[in-house]
Amino acid sequence: METKDKKNFLNEPEATYGRFSYADYLTWELDEMVELIKGKVFRQAATPRRLHQEVSLKVARTFAEFFEDKNCKVFIAPFDVRLPVKSKKNEDIFTVVQPDICVVCDLDKLDEMGCLGAPDLIVEILSPSNNQKELIHKYEVYQETGVQEYWIIHPSEKTLFIYTLSEGNYVPSKLYTMGHIVPSSVIKGFELDLEWVFKDLD
Repeated sequence: METKDKKNFLNEPEATYGRFSYADYLTWELDEMVELIKGKVFRQAATPRRLHQEVSLKVARTFAEFFEDKNCKVFIAPFDVRLPVKSKKNEDIFTVVQPDICVVCDLDKLDEMGCLGAPDLIVEILSPSNNQKELIHKYEVYQETGVQEYWIIHPSEKTLFIYTLSEGNYVPSKLYTMGHIVPSSVIKGFELDLEWVFKDLD
């Protein structure tokens, strides 16, 4: 399929026809960010909103400061995370996502193209245009491919919800909000102060 046809396809990112791989993804010349989830194309929002950006910066900075003397690394979008199911060959990978924030402690998963395999922790920040993708589609692939912790932040509601992987299934946390200091069960010793993250978000 020619690049022009692929651009036309992106006008209908929820379409059920077509299944694309990471090998296809590498051939595309697009003016927008896209993700592949189980072979389907999803467009990224053109420009993240201000609250999204403020929260993303604060959370990523907290992780980065915590990892200064540790082996883990934190990355922010755009950063390709390839989630293979059986084979690591480009033509056999059908999920390529760009999490808002991801933490990788197994540095062997990193290469010049991004991350090959499940990060230890992923943070997605909700916006009106991506709620369904984050809450349904990404939840499924993150659970299936072994992302140990999946954090979902809702900036306008000032909340954080965590899914922790246990025996192959996600276990939900309570709903965290202003005033909570939230620990990670995967990144030992890490805590996020939501009072600081959400203050002045008006």
